[in-house]
Amino acid sequence: MRRNERLDPVFQSLVSPGTEAWSFDTLPAIRARVHSTFKSVQRTGGDECWTTSFDAQRLRLCLYRPKASVRGAALPVILYLHGGGFVLGKPEMADDLLWHLTHELQTVIVAVDYRLAPEHPFPVPLEDCHAALGWIFDNQRNFNLDPERVVVMGHSAGGGLAAALCILARDRGQHPLAGQVLIYPMLDHRTGSADSPHTLPGTAGLSWLPAPNQFCWDCLRGGYKLDDHRVGLFSPAMHTDLRNLPPTFMSVGSQDLFLEEDVDFAMRLSRAGVAMELHVYPGAPHMFDQVAGRITAQSILDTTRALKALLE
Repeated sequence: MRRNERLDPVFQSLVSPGTEAWSFDTLPAIRARVHSTFKSVQRTGGDECWTTSFDAQRLRLCLYRPKASVRGAALPVILYLHGGGFVLGKPEMADDLLWHLTHELQTVIVAVDYRLAPEHPFPVPLEDCHAALGWIFDNQRNFNLDPERVVVMGHSAGGGLAAALCILARDRGQHPLAGQVLIYPMLDHRTGSADSPHTLPGTAGLSWLPAPNQFCWDCLRGGYKLDDHRVGLFSPAMHTDLRNLPPTFMSVGSQDLFLEEDVDFAMRLSRAGVAMELHVYPGAPHMFDQVAGRITAQSILDTTRALKALLE
């Protein structure tokens, strides 16, 4: 059976025609088109606040808080990292989901407006996320946050950053994490290239293609030569030590370009002794949860249940 025959027809609208070129010249127009679909800051369910990055720049955070909570009880926290291939996106792109989760789970959500590549290559986006994690622990009393119940969550490139952030937090030993939730995470810079250890799928039925994937990784890489100990933070699939990471929930569609890298990473986490839950949704491509339907509804239920267990 060919790959496109396994695509659930409900997701046909997501399939990429493969005609849009991703390059430094076209990126501004792609950003403008995608960002025009997001809610304005004034219409979102979060509040803006600011912190300082590792290089003394202002870093915007979007803070979601439940309207009603038990008086005096410290609230758990989700640190949310948006997707967009490291080169586009902002917290507003996930506003509806974040608003839903903060009220469904009675949790505070801190969404990070990390700086984007290629203007800000590795390690800037990751360090921005680490600065936001530090803000949570520094402000636990000001916002009544529970430092023992902090979970990192991300979609796509944000899932890759979440995985890297958990490794970085473990190694620096400053901010303990209760879990990580990785939704079709972007983990391996080799995917879509001749150097990939995984099967390169045909492009039919894919909503995210090898060429733009390689362009985005190149943007994040910048001048980094992949020749030092940070390679596993740049591309978490390359990290050789996955021990002592927090309990992990991961989901991906069976028609996602990232399927094999995600399943491989999940198996390596499990072999390293990390509590691991993996869901593969049949017939679903990358970004499948943008299309309403049975599979998307199930994925939201699965993710919400996992977050609830990690935040207890």
